Amino acid sequence: MKKDDMLIAYFRSLVYFEDLAPDILRGLVSHAQRHIFTPNEIIFLENESASGLWLVEQGRVKIYKLNPEGREHVLRIFGDKDTFNDIPAFDNGLNPANATALSDCILWVLPCQVIQELILRDAKFALRVIQILSRRVRGLIRQIEELALYSVIVRVARLVLNQVDDPALSGQGVTRATIASHLATTPQTISTALRELEGAGAIVFDRHKIIIVREDILRSIAML
Repeated sequence: MKKDDMLIAYFRSLVYFEDLAPDILRGLVSHAQRHIFTPNEIIFLENESASGLWLVEQGRVKIYKLNPEGREHVLRIFGDKDTFNDIPAFDNGLNPANATALSDCILWVLPCQVIQELILRDAKFALRVIQILSRRVRGLIRQIEELALYSVIVRVARLVLNQVDDPALSGQGVTRATIASHLATTPQTISTALRELEGAGAIVFDRHKIIIVREDILRSIAML
C-alpha cells in the first residue's frame, strides 16, 4: 500500500472522517502536518493560538490545567486514533488547556481553516461534528459529577471499568501519578483504593497491570 493510501486509511479510521468520500479524505491528507514528540515534551500551551485539530496516530497525550500554585489536573488522556483540541479548531479560539506527550507520539494537525471550510461545504460532516462534540460535553458533565459527588474508590472503580473500552487510559506513559491527577487525588490514595478493590475480590493488580476478576463486584463498588 502506498504511503498516501495508508494515511488516507488512517484518516478514515478517525471518528470525524469515517464517512467522508475518498476525494475529500485525500484533500484533508494533503493539508495534514506530521509532528513527532518525545515523552514529557510540550505540544502546546493554554491560551496560545490554536494551530488546528490534532490527531493521534500513535502514543499517549495528556490534556491538563495548572492552578496558580502549579498543581496539575489532567482533564483527558488521549491515545491512538483520538482527536484533541477540537473546540478551538472549530471556533478559532485560543487553546483552552495544555497538552504534553506522555510517551513517544506521532501526531497530525489539520489547520483550522481546512476543517472550517469542510464544515461549510458538507452539511453531513457538520452534523457529525455537532454529534461528536455533544457526546464529549456529556462526558465532561459525567466527569464533573464524579469528581464532585463520588468518593475516590468509586472513581477508581469506574476508571478501571473504563480502561476496558478506552485503551488510552492505560499503556506507555500513563503512570499512577497521571491517573491520580486525572481523578483529583494522590498516587498513594490510588494505591490504597486498588488494594481495597483487590480485597473486595473485584480485581488483582501489581505495579504494571490491573485484571478485573469480578466485574459484578467492581460495578457494585462503582455504583453502576
